[in-house]
Amino acid sequence: MSDKDKAVQHFLDLIKKSRRGKFKIYIGMSAGVGKTFRMLQEARTLLKNGIDVKIGFIETHLRKETHELLNSLPIIPRRKLFYKGKELEELDVQAVINLRPEVVIIDELAHTNIEGSKNEKRWQDVMEILSAGINVISAVNIQHIESLNEQIKSITGVEVKERIPDSVLMQADEVVNIDLTADELITRLKEGKIYPAEKIETALNNFFQSDHILQLRELALKEVASQVERKVETEVIKPNILRHEKFLACISSNEKTAKTVIRKTARLSNYYNSKWYVLYVQTPRESVDKIPLDKQRHLINNFKLATELGAEIIKVESSSIAKAIMDQAGERKITTICVGKPHLNLLRSSWPPMYSMNYLKNYLRTILIW
Repeated sequence: MSDKDKAVQHFLDLIKKSRRGKFKIYIGMSAGVGKTFRMLQEARTLLKNGIDVKIGFIETHLRKETHELLNSLPIIPRRKLFYKGKELEELDVQAVINLRPEVVIIDELAHTNIEGSKNEKRWQDVMEILSAGINVISAVNIQHIESLNEQIKSITGVEVKERIPDSVLMQADEVVNIDLTADELITRLKEGKIYPAEKIETALNNFFQSDHILQLRELALKEVASQVERKVETEVIKPNILRHEKFLACISSNEKTAKTVIRKTARLSNYYNSKWYVLYVQTPRESVDKIPLDKQRHLINNFKLATELGAEIIKVESSSIAKAIMDQAGERKITTICVGKPHLNLLRSSWPPMYSMNYLKNYLRTILIW
């Protein structure tokens, strides 16, 4: 693309951004902290001030205080679908776009839509609504952030299935943390303000343990602080200056190791607001006619994960993994290589002669090892 074409594209991007709706996300450490309650409070305030605000989708979980806030708020009827013999309801994206409210409230951003819906995920519905120029207020829990999946699993022992790409948070114009202390949250649970009575004891013995809550709270606070810091750096201080860090995540066909490297590299690139790549080196023993089907499937899933998290995928064929890595690092001016710990010794023993450790020290700021 020529400089002239780039300038035109930049201007088109600015036009699209100006036409796009504003996006606000409430984020919390867990269910029950009050995200939905706060969204409904805000909706009522906006309505009193003459703003055309409508409820696109709210899940009150039959919490009395939250449900009462729905009174007098205009609600867009949900779309009804039949799935496995049951009538279910989803956000009606087209109805929202047709009505064109100034602001629409859409809960549970990480929700997976019913099979047969236009979009697989609710966050994709929200992106479509924002593109139509409608402002959206939504909510999500910290455990639903894709790049934090491994950390959440290590804290709670549970792998969260419904997740949103980090890029969704990055597109938000405002991210607000809804915070409670661990004691306050546990008290709310015991008082029946989060789950029905029959679920309280199970919740206390699992997810709602004090040490779990404290760690999740820390993650939520850090995430919001990081979003604010990035916004200040890109929009307030020097919006025309970009960070120069570039990250290269090197993965293999090992599903678990690859996912860890991808997610941690995504966190780093998000923090530095920088470009990043995922590199897979296909050796002769993993050629198309030799690689097992399960490993092919793992690779495809990991490429999809990396793409959702904002990476550019690089796939090269080479008999030397180390040389391929260094060739790509040099070509793309990579500053940080991220590699899984199980493969470190292999790489150390097979660096090509022209890539000494002095070369690494001079041209790569660090090598991250997990």
